[in-house]
Amino acid sequence: MEYQLECRPLTDTRADCLIVAVPESGEWPTSTQQADELTGGLISQLHKGGDFSGKQGTTQLLPLAQGPWQRLLLVGAGKAGELNTQSYCRLVASAIGRLKETGAHTALAALADIPVLERDEAWRMLIIARVCEETLYQFQQYKSEQLPLPKLTCLQVLASGDSPLLAQALTEGQAIGEGMNLARDMGNTPPNICHPVFLAEQAKALAKTHKVIKTQILDEDQMAKLGMNALLSVSLGSIQPARLIIMEYRGGDEDEAPHVLVGKGITFDTGGISLKAGAGMDEMKYDMCGAASVLGTMHAVASLKPQANIIGVIAAAENMPSDRATRPGDIVTSMSGQTIEVLNTDAEGRMVLSDALTYVERFKPASVVDIATLTGACIVALGDKASAVMGNNDSLVQKLLRCGQQSGDRVWELPLWDEYQRQLDSNFADMQNIGGKGAGSITAGCFLSRFATAYPWAHLDVAGTAWLSGKEKGATGRPVPLLMEYLLTQAG
Repeated sequence: MEYQLECRPLTDTRADCLIVAVPESGEWPTSTQQADELTGGLISQLHKGGDFSGKQGTTQLLPLAQGPWQRLLLVGAGKAGELNTQSYCRLVASAIGRLKETGAHTALAALADIPVLERDEAWRMLIIARVCEETLYQFQQYKSEQLPLPKLTCLQVLASGDSPLLAQALTEGQAIGEGMNLARDMGNTPPNICHPVFLAEQAKALAKTHKVIKTQILDEDQMAKLGMNALLSVSLGSIQPARLIIMEYRGGDEDEAPHVLVGKGITFDTGGISLKAGAGMDEMKYDMCGAASVLGTMHAVASLKPQANIIGVIAAAENMPSDRATRPGDIVTSMSGQTIEVLNTDAEGRMVLSDALTYVERFKPASVVDIATLTGACIVALGDKASAVMGNNDSLVQKLLRCGQQSGDRVWELPLWDEYQRQLDSNFADMQNIGGKGAGSITAGCFLSRFATAYPWAHLDVAGTAWLSGKEKGATGRPVPLLMEYLLTQAG
């Protein structure tokens, strides 16, 4: 997909389709007023006659008999002055969703001059490109009869001027959208294909495509020598070997401490010996969406080349029952030397992450953020609207909260109080891997905190946001926008 900054007057532009926003009430954007004049008052006539109300997210496509555009696509902007981050993203998605159903090869989006609460034009540029990438996404690699691809190949975005800042915002939005779609591809790929070795191959391919990425893969023998027994305890029951994947990007000063992302990569989770119920188990292929988001973020990082040092780590394993599988009651010694009593083999994500969090100490990181589809309790608490965040460093947590608001990929802080830690007490080991019925997301975070004591750390539980169930089932690509907003902010 090609994106172009269009700075000429509307009268001098050409495209297969012009997209303008029509508010339900209040003053119209300048671009909409100009389009109305150039079409002989057509938009005003439709609005006054009640044929297009401007209700937020509604669309209407009109053929044009003459002029520089073959089609006019109206998208409702709702009441003037009430658009916020989330509603603007939905507005753009509605417009692109309607556009992709047409035969338009080129389109001019005049959507960046719509006022959005506390957001500037550069932000709107980024969102237009990012949401366009998201909306045009299709995953049909395993269908024998494929739907036709959208004909749209070029999106021109009307801008107030030829500003490098606005052009950069378009570039960032495209890179983040592409990163989200890579993460979605990984999450949507069936588990008989997407296993730990497959994820390692994708990381190698990323490094081959982007020379700024250096990838290292640790196999099970190498992890065993490091004492990563918590991670390896998860893969014991599977024929698929575990992998630890390390992707390094060095765009900052040589001695600058890196920001590290750690992704949970359980490529399929049966629950192990603590077997899950059969209903909905197919969705456990999404238990590697934390890892997928790290891959997608590193793709965007490689495309944008920020001035920072960034490392992505993926702890990849498959959790299966067999005669070799870890049993409830087993005790393993983690890489940190701490012992863990495994009371439930379905609490495996925290096991692989514990050793990965110890491993990344060697990088002396400025910050560490782990991303995991960790607990069903998080879905109960927050649904699919926000990811949970908790950590040992309030400054880092607050930055992630702000970045979530800025990107629209929101998070909500849960408490990581000492009082919750006692739920992990074990009679036989340093800790047990579950904390009982209450506060399941928090006690999972408490468990991880015991392996993240050497650096500022935050944990993102994305169990409710990384994929959707039901009719729209599929990976979402979250939290790539949040992670990129954080990393770009840290890079200045």
